[in-house]
Amino acid sequence: MSTDVFVLVEHRDGAVTEGTLELLGRARELAGATGGEAVALLLGSGVEPLVGQLGAASRILALEDPALAEFTPSAWQAALVPLVRDRAPLLVLAPNTGVGMHVAAGLSAATGLPLAAYATEVAIDGGSPLVTCRLYAGKIDVRVRYRDGRGIATVVAGAFPAEAGRVAGSPAVERVAPPALDTRVRFRGFHRPEAGDVDITRESILVSVGRGIGDQENIELVEELAAALGGAVSSSRPIADAGWLPRTRQVGKSGLRVKPKLYLALGISGAPEHLEGMRDAELIIAVNTDPRAPIFGVAHYGAVADILDVVPALTKRLTG
Repeated sequence: MSTDVFVLVEHRDGAVTEGTLELLGRARELAGATGGEAVALLLGSGVEPLVGQLGAASRILALEDPALAEFTPSAWQAALVPLVRDRAPLLVLAPNTGVGMHVAAGLSAATGLPLAAYATEVAIDGGSPLVTCRLYAGKIDVRVRYRDGRGIATVVAGAFPAEAGRVAGSPAVERVAPPALDTRVRFRGFHRPEAGDVDITRESILVSVGRGIGDQENIELVEELAAALGGAVSSSRPIADAGWLPRTRQVGKSGLRVKPKLYLALGISGAPEHLEGMRDAELIIAVNTDPRAPIFGVAHYGAVADILDVVPALTKRLTG
């Protein structure tokens, strides 16, 4: 067994994702504690241009094949299983995204390595990984130790600073021939949603609304507040699912990741999937009737109150 920390590289449109950079920075720190290396697992076809974005890694294992050009769970899992079995890393880290969760789950089942999902912290304690996982919509934090001291973890976005992984470097690249890959599932195309009336990723002020708004007609109150602040309205997933706001206004893992100067979270409980999309905001202010709502764990300021009382009063103060 090695003491290396492997990181699955997720990339899209010729760029390594922010979540990958977060994990590379953390893996570099963990490897310093284990005496091993931070090793990037780079899958794809024609991946050479991505190497320059992986300077935080000590080494890159590049697996190239036309079947890996676009992500399919079966092909990526099949490519990684023999590699992880042979190299026996101490820990495999993957982003807690659609790609990372699919790969990690299949890899865990095929290799027998235990999987800790929704991780918010990964440390080395006594020479072994210690992973903190946030469960039940952020209501419980669980510390996980792997039975045999080795395992896999999928880490939620924003758990670590991306800047730690955005460093210059020239890691050695080792090219690994993947095994015969399962191509029964094939990538056919990527469909992007049409642009909405507002690009919330470019807004400096977002007034975001969740279930606590109660009824659709109350959205108008939030829009008035956003206008008074000079910002835009965004939402958590339940609001978009209900059709009260367009999907292009949704913040979170299945929506958009935003980093405004001000994020006003109104009636949003703060499930991990939502926190992934907004926890990097410069200033987070939360209003919720539940004092134990997970959103207060990331908010800089918070008020335990009914948003239907707070929003009109705040709008009146701003406009009066």
